[in-house]
Amino acid sequence: MKNNCLVILGPTASGKTKLACQLAYHLNGEIISADSRQVYKHLNIGTGKDLEEYEVKGKKINYHLIDIVEPSEQFYLHDFVRELKFAFDKIISKNKLPIICGGTGLYLDTIRKDFSFTQIKENEILRKELDTLSKEELQNKLKAFKNKKLDNVDLDSKKRLIRAIEIAEHLKNNKTELIKTELPYKPYYIGIKISVEERKESIYKRLILRLNNGLIEEVEDLLKKGITHERLQFLGLEYKFVSNFLQEKISKNELILQVSTSINQFSKRQMTWFRKMEKEGVEINWVDKDVDIKNLLEELDQKFDH
Repeated sequence: MKNNCLVILGPTASGKTKLACQLAYHLNGEIISADSRQVYKHLNIGTGKDLEEYEVKGKKINYHLIDIVEPSEQFYLHDFVRELKFAFDKIISKNKLPIICGGTGLYLDTIRKDFSFTQIKENEILRKELDTLSKEELQNKLKAFKNKKLDNVDLDSKKRLIRAIEIAEHLKNNKTELIKTELPYKPYYIGIKISVEERKESIYKRLILRLNNGLIEEVEDLLKKGITHERLQFLGLEYKFVSNFLQEKISKNELILQVSTSINQFSKRQMTWFRKMEKEGVEINWVDKDVDIKNLLEELDQKFDH
């Protein structure tokens, strides 16, 4: 069975966008971003959109799911499921190759798992109640439901635990039939390999570059546009710590240290997620950061009709 899409994954700062754009150039492809923060407009430097990379040898590479919602709005998993399918169908209809590129584990999981329960609406009253509980209490509460569909929840994330309990509670009290969609994706996975030392160095260099290229000013602009500090905290990583810096809660040196530490922890969690995918039977073809494109194209030649 031939594959009908390519997935480029890897930890943050491993060069996914660059590789995806080069492959799109050679394989007549278009890129679908699987990054939970690049969907937001005006979040350019902190999310590393690197839009200049979407031009290879003078040819513009089309991209999807970047800059599609305002930063004040919330983009949910069910929104991603819908938009991914729409972009995928659109690219296929043009006889082009969809290249899904990103490091958001949950988004990557929607390519191969049924997430029909994401249609369940939020329960604000329940959320407020659950928010007062500790992570351990939430974990125990979720276990008590004994719902196998929620076995893959990230137990380290309070936000994900609350959402899972919300879903479990709804399914317990409602017999409503969720709309299941046939997954049309037959992906071939490429993962970018990068050593821990190289990753740390890459993260640090990229952060300094972003700070020198207007990251703080980008956050100031967001505040001028009416984005609150509370929302910046929710958007996480760079936005969270620059928000703290602008509120004079931390110094510039602390900002650099805290963002670096936080991004390194995030990249470790990404690698854990990718290993979990492999344990679940996903075959990820790992390549070096500076892979020879020619050799890679020869391998891919057998996988796709193009």
